[in-house]
Amino acid sequence: MLFGQSVFQSVLERLKAENETDEDAEASAAHRLSGRVSGLATGLAFDVMEGVSVASQRVGQAYFDNLDLEAAAGPVDKPVPVPEPEPAMPDHLTRTTPQEVAAELAISAADTPLTLSEKRRAFARANHPDGVALPFRDNATKRMMLANLLIDEALRRLR
Repeated sequence: MLFGQSVFQSVLERLKAENETDEDAEASAAHRLSGRVSGLATGLAFDVMEGVSVASQRVGQAYFDNLDLEAAAGPVDKPVPVPEPEPAMPDHLTRTTPQEVAAELAISAADTPLTLSEKRRAFARANHPDGVALPFRDNATKRMMLANLLIDEALRRLR
């Protein structure tokens, strides 16, 4: 026995004291979260505008105060969509024969695998179908296929 109590009783007393302090902490936290000031029984009331208190204001009035009712009452004209001009096909996309693409690539016997891959990337930057307008994608695809075939053939000949 400790101080006239058994060990079990002293543990119970300690747990009870800890529980009371936890409840006090929870109560003060809940009180702080409620936004009330300790010692005040009522909330604070301030005059908002020209003597009109907050309690007398209608809840949704701010919406109507900012709404331009005269403009909302009139007929609403929908904007007429302006048609975009047809895009013009770039000149290089009109050249789709193997001879024209080969002339643009300028593949020579002096080219190395490195220079050929640089030519492929440069050609793809200018001609890839994803980079042109929708009506011209067929021509761009045809040009890319021809360029890839020509460069692949040149790489095979180097090996």
